[in-house]
Amino acid sequence: VQLVESGGGLVQPGGSLRLACTVSGNLFGFYAMGWYRQALGKQRDLVAWIPSIGDGNYTDSVRGRFTISIDLSKDTAYLQMDSLKPEDTAVYYCFLNLHVSSTTPDFWGQGTQVTVSS
Repeated sequence: VQLVESGGGLVQPGGSLRLACTVSGNLFGFYAMGWYRQALGKQRDLVAWIPSIGDGNYTDSVRGRFTISIDLSKDTAYLQMDSLKPEDTAVYYCFLNLHVSSTTPDFWGQGTQVTVSS
């Protein structure tokens, strides 16, 4: 199983980006997908996650600006990021948890750089 990320880039403050994370390989169901982010010199923090059936969950700093969704027919999760701020600059890592009992991500994407700057 691999997670393939796309959609990062450079955007001005107030702009938008959409990240995608596609599951490749044989996977018969999973519990949840989401994203962590890691700014330069800082720890990796949870940004948002969504169960395969259910609503998204967000860290306080992105709630109301980011929207996570999942398309099970495409085995793909999306993170729509609006009203981006310079402090959103980081490498964003997609993850997947197989079970509700997973305490750490079971699979990681390769990471994609998001830079918010004028």
